Amino acid sequence: MMSRAVLGACCMAALATMAAVPARADGLADLKGALARLQAQTPLKATLETRTWRRTGEGKDAEEFSGHAAVALEDGSQGMRLQYSRDLLSRMDGEQQAVAKNPNARTPTLYAMRELGPDDLRPMVSAAEGLARQLERGTFKSEKAAAYGGKPARQLTFNVPVTTLSDRDRKYIKDFSGSLEVWIGADGTPMASSLNLHATGRAFVVVSFEFKQEEQSVYALAGDRLMIARKESKTSNAGAGERSEDRIIKTLQQG
Repeated sequence: MMSRAVLGACCMAALATMAAVPARADGLADLKGALARLQAQTPLKATLETRTWRRTGEGKDAEEFSGHAAVALEDGSQGMRLQYSRDLLSRMDGEQQAVAKNPNARTPTLYAMRELGPDDLRPMVSAAEGLARQLERGTFKSEKAAAYGGKPARQLTFNVPVTTLSDRDRKYIKDFSGSLEVWIGADGTPMASSLNLHATGRAFVVVSFEFKQEEQSVYALAGDRLMIARKESKTSNAGAGERSEDRIIKTLQQG
């Protein structure tokens, strides 16, 4: 039988060994903690630029549209303010006049401006709240060591359930898959995220459809403010003999 002295020494050695091994980091808790402290109190001045591309139809009947626009913005205690340059306003006026003469005229600036409404801008300049909402809708799946942009990171993976869609949309969904991946630094600060959704279904009994969405975001800090420095969204829809593809790239530059 082991003596008390020997047993005590073994216990002390075991405790010392355990103390020398760092506790496993909880990436989800670190991420939530970072989002809680990055609540956009630092005033921000930046330029938001958007580039859009859309393709509808297939083969010789396919049509393509593209657009580009940029606005200056300020976000602070008084709210968010936008500034449209004289050049931008002039281009918008010119395109509106062109449409008045020819309904089929190209309007790249007006097309791009559709992506610069307050509901589009707010998630870019104040990203913590939007990402926190995504986490609430998802279910944590796994965490693993990774790298992003050549830097050490932790990659968190979440399942996105079909319940993120409205009741009306879910009526037509047959198969759905969704995932969210978030790369975080040592202190939990988000570095990037990737959202992927895929759905197939049937509407009005005979109309089958397929929908895909990919959203890649790269984050940056402005003081205690988390913002999206670059966001690229791709969506595709196919159904009833029609097909469309959209690609939108938004970049937020401080200063």
